[in-house]
Amino acid sequence: MSIEFDTGTEQLLCEAVDGIATVTFNNPARYNAMTQQIRTALPRALAAVQASDEVRVIVVTGAGDKAFISGADISEFESQRTAPEARHEYDNNYLAMNQAWQKVTKPVIAMVGGYCLGAGMLVLLKTDIRIASEQARFGIPAAKLGLGFAYDGIAMLERAVGKAHAAEILFSARQFDAEEARAMHLVNRVVPPHMLQGETYSLARQIAANAPLTVRACKAGLVQTGIPLPQRDLVLVAEAVEACFDSQDYLEGQAAFAEKRSPRFLGR
Repeated sequence: MSIEFDTGTEQLLCEAVDGIATVTFNNPARYNAMTQQIRTALPRALAAVQASDEVRVIVVTGAGDKAFISGADISEFESQRTAPEARHEYDNNYLAMNQAWQKVTKPVIAMVGGYCLGAGMLVLLKTDIRIASEQARFGIPAAKLGLGFAYDGIAMLERAVGKAHAAEILFSARQFDAEEARAMHLVNRVVPPHMLQGETYSLARQIAANAPLTVRACKAGLVQTGIPLPQRDLVLVAEAVEACFDSQDYLEGQAAFAEKRSPRFLGR
């Protein structure tokens, strides 16, 4: 079954096939740089795939093989990131995107081919699992542009790679390759370019075949580990776990095991 979601712009594509939604940053002429159109459209796309009962896994990628997301569109900086009023609107766009990401309870896989820089790193850090091509390049060039880098992005980076690696990435503003990204635990695995799509969607299908309520409960728990202990909503996690035991899928899992067959999970 195939579903196309209307994002409002050709610069962000969103479709789902057999339970796997693909969100594609589609600005290849500018190495998939994140424009105002994309920033406005992304919360809408994320809300749509989150609301769809057909979608079990989300893959985020960039069009072509040159870039995942090469960063924010620098050509827009003069009009959108200079005057205080314009910066306020720009920041509000990013706040809306962050809020949209926080509402996604389904697993998200990043498929990274080519450049993943600046704003691309912020998107990467919102995903749960990251698979990179050997030709992928990473970095946060803010210090070379004189930009301020917000705390939320710094905190996400530090949680992913640790304080020392985060400091080097931010202070040096250098680019680094996929193997170094894997050594920092920024990505899960690195594969040859011709294997990137196959590896990513093979994993997505494996996850999509599992019990959706169990996967959702696991993601809820992982999300809470990144929140300071006094603020963690462990009741939410406990309720998600209990929903698994109360589900038809729990009975189906037991039956499939006893009958030595693959389970057919419905997400309820």
